Amino acid sequence: MTEGARGPVQVEAEVLTNKRTGVYQHLTLLAPGVAERYRPGCLVALAVGSLSERILRRAFPIYRVRASTTYRSTLEVVIHAGEDPGRSWLADQPAGARIDVVGPLGRPYALPKEPVACLLAGSGHHSAPLFGLAERLRERGCTVHMLLGAPTERGLFGVLDAKRAARTVVVATEDGSVGMRGSVGDVLPGLLGRTPCDVVYAAGANGLLHAAAAAAEEHGAWSQTALDPPLVCTSGACLTCAVPVVGEDGVPRMVRSCVEGPVFRGDRVRWADLAPPTDTGTAAADVSQDVPR
Repeated sequence: MTEGARGPVQVEAEVLTNKRTGVYQHLTLLAPGVAERYRPGCLVALAVGSLSERILRRAFPIYRVRASTTYRSTLEVVIHAGEDPGRSWLADQPAGARIDVVGPLGRPYALPKEPVACLLAGSGHHSAPLFGLAERLRERGCTVHMLLGAPTERGLFGVLDAKRAARTVVVATEDGSVGMRGSVGDVLPGLLGRTPCDVVYAAGANGLLHAAAAAAEEHGAWSQTALDPPLVCTSGACLTCAVPVVGEDGVPRMVRSCVEGPVFRGDRVRWADLAPPTDTGTAAADVSQDVPR
């Protein structure tokens, strides 16, 4: 399935590696055509189970893509299985396994046209898309600062990578076990006050994203927020990932996160009207579905 040079494709991907990274699984996939279309913030939807037993796909932001002398470009995703059977199945796939993949999906982070100072803020595994974004921003001459957090030290992701990708890195844990005490949303306003930035890019739960949008507006910055709502069909047909926004014309409307998102301008999201988060995918874990080719 091909939808133009930048549209999504559906391919059978091969798992090249599956490594444990803290409390997360880090999968590297050979998915021809997907990595070549990658832009930071886009998603991939991975099929769960065999063709005869398939359940709803699980969507993940692309962590990064890599060129390889042995393979064509590879893509990487980070999985926090939790109690979701679909994510657990994917997290258990060994090297050599085959997984049906659709992607890249959705609207990516918008990149500045000129070199500016950027703050990238994320929590836990939600931070994954920020690392590829940091690379693209640095290629454009932007100054990159990163703020990474988690409830505890075990939940942190990518701190060492961040130190290689950003000029400055601030770490926060809610229990104070590493770095500053508090959530990313708690720490971000003060950090913006000390480190003025033109753009704030955020990835995480709704509370973090709302805090990032509010702090950016307070400090005169522009914000881009990557939402993580439940994605069932990943094609825009089911409308379960609807997000309340205010359009450029000032009119409130609902849009689909898997098509018009997952990245939205922070000042356009109607945060007070956003549905509370759910355990993505588990409610539909026993529903059989195959994405049409």
